[in-house]
Amino acid sequence: MDNFNSDEDKELKAIGLELMFMTPEKCSSDKGITAVELAKFVNIPVEIVKKKLAILKDKGIVRVIGMNPKYWKFDEYSFQRMDEDDEVYLLLCSFDDVDFDRYFSY
Repeated sequence: MDNFNSDEDKELKAIGLELMFMTPEKCSSDKGITAVELAKFVNIPVEIVKKKLAILKDKGIVRVIGMNPKYWKFDEYSFQRMDEDDEVYLLLCSFDDVDFDRYFSY
């Protein structure tokens, strides 16, 4: 993640927040969501989504289940135990520009 810049990586934030607030109703499987499904939710090309998922997986805050297809799931337990100075943690905890209506229906 040498090129990571928290001010510029809106795609990583969009993908991370979508997974963080993912409800079972949005997933086609109880195992999680596929990269293709996730790409449709965030309106980002699948190849970019896969790269960002790899970053989140390397940080230990998403799990991958299965091989073909791979299902992705946010790991709340690991996220809560991240170093509070971690750049990805700070990115995902920055809610200033987040529209929560996107994730929740009241």
